[in-house]
Amino acid sequence: MQRRFMIKLVAALGTAAFFMGAARAQDRIKVGVTGGPHAQILEVVKKVAARNGLNLQIVEFSDYVQPNAALAAGDLDANSYQHQPYLDAQVKDRRYKIVKVADTVMFPMGIYSKKVKSLKDLPSGARITVPNDPTNGGRALLLLQKLGMLKLRADAGLKATPLDIVENPKKIKLVELDAAQIPRSLADVDAGAVNMNFAMEAGLQPRRDAIAIEDANGPYVNILAVRQADRDKPWVAKLVAAYHSPEVKQYIDSRYGGAVAAGW
Repeated sequence: MQRRFMIKLVAALGTAAFFMGAARAQDRIKVGVTGGPHAQILEVVKKVAARNGLNLQIVEFSDYVQPNAALAAGDLDANSYQHQPYLDAQVKDRRYKIVKVADTVMFPMGIYSKKVKSLKDLPSGARITVPNDPTNGGRALLLLQKLGMLKLRADAGLKATPLDIVENPKKIKLVELDAAQIPRSLADVDAGAVNMNFAMEAGLQPRRDAIAIEDANGPYVNILAVRQADRDKPWVAKLVAAYHSPEVKQYIDSRYGGAVAAGW
């Protein structure tokens, strides 16, 4: 009888171990990121998540297109690299069933200049470079509008273009360039609207070099995204909680010196 009891006990323990192993496997998820701060921050998130039984595998990408394609295809469980306007455009163009589950960080766009120290010093007719893609070009125009440099049509929205400018009191001349090229253009123009990732790559520091910068709580805060079917799964809540932890916020504040800001 004792032997039969021991056999049943071992079998029960084995079954429990199997299901516990299966549960752990279900909590092992792949998160896609782009290189740089997104990947660095996820390494901290990974440590926090592990304490709550969530094992993250970080998959790094070198472009902005593949992380959403991989998520939609099921090769990833989540991604962390884009802001909501970019995701909206991707969903519209490619019919992805991908949704935001949390805000992450903000990479404020800044106005940089190698010729003046403040906005008020920009001359009439100043040449300012702005990104030539719809999302970041509109972002630059909205920033210039908020700074009082120009005025856009009321219905211009996030994809405003130079054609939407209705007032230009300083007769600013906009020069449209690929966003990655703008830091290198600063020697040839009066100022440029630079995305933070390209500013960091060029050695520009917002607190030292920017003559104006976006607020951290604008529409361009980055997000965690998952497939629509997964949004209510328990591991998603664990991932969000790990990202929004005090440990991660402290890392962001101390590591990037204002170039990256917590968006939650």
